Amino acid sequence: MGRKVATGFKTVELLDYYKRFMKENCHHDGRELGEFRTITVNISSISTADDSALVKLGNTTVLWGVKVEFAAPPTDAPDKGYVVPNVDLPPLCSLRFRSGPPEEEAQVSSQIIAEVTENSQIIQKDLCISPGKLAWVLYCDLICLDYDGNILDACPFALLAALKNVQLPKVTINEETALAEVNLKKKSYLNIRTHPVATSFAVFDDTLLIVDPTVEEEHLATGTLTIVMDEEAKLCCLHKPGGTLELNFRTV
Repeated sequence: MGRKVATGFKTVELLDYYKRFMKENCHHDGRELGEFRTITVNISSISTADDSALVKLGNTTVLWGVKVEFAAPPTDAPDKGYVVPNVDLPPLCSLRFRSGPPEEEAQVSSQIIAEVTENSQIIQKDLCISPGKLAWVLYCDLICLDYDGNILDACPFALLAALKNVQLPKVTINEETALAEVNLKKKSYLNIRTHPVATSFAVFDDTLLIVDPTVEEEHLATGTLTIVMDEEAKLCCLHKPGGTLELNFRTV
């Protein structure tokens, strides 16, 4: 019993510690409440991938790798290809994750990135080689190397950085053999049509939103909210875990 009381007291003290900074309109790391952490990007970090990007958002570090393959187009969309994202949150990135089947947070992150790529229509139609016959599939695998909160903002940024440098060879269908002929000497970059950007908030006391929360702020918050929009202010995704969204927030 004593241990539970001590743990609860420590949590209350920690929350009060963070709220003292919020009253001064700043994060505990010195940022203003509406200020993002520094973002850095390193392109083509993996030589074995068709392209990749390493992105750091503060201490949160993610690595996207892209591999391209042939596939039959979707039956309900014969003029499209596929973007297949997968987010991996291994134990090496945080003590909160365990070995074994994918964590729920990793599965949700993968679903959100898939929703963003579909709703924003980043490149799917450009992946069609021959309507109804052949298309490209882009397997986009992300591994988190260091989890310090707000992975959903880092994911789309890193994915776009990786996709911008992917080059696809020219492919034609031989009419006599019906086989694909690949010309590796003629390559072209993907045509990135939109640039969706994610902005995540931590919610405190159902009234205050703070931008780009750290892992401690996510843990102490009463909820989180992620909004993904493109450059034309089109909403690509809205994600709030755990229930409905009450529009009574005070933003900073």
